[in-house]
Amino acid sequence: MLGWTFLFLVLALAAGALGFSGVAGASAGIAQILFVIFLVLLVISFLGRALRGQPPV
Repeated sequence: MLGWTFLFLVLALAAGALGFSGVAGASAGIAQILFVIFLVLLVISFLGRALRGQPPV
């Protein structure tokens, strides 16, 4: 999922540089949503490991 985030970030930057504001905005929005989802899943993963008594890796 992190790969998708970086892909949409690159698409947003390329589209913004070329002047396609609609495509850049959509790609940036998707990249932000995927990044937040990734961070939430990361925190849930860390909490799950900590509650089971396993050290974070």
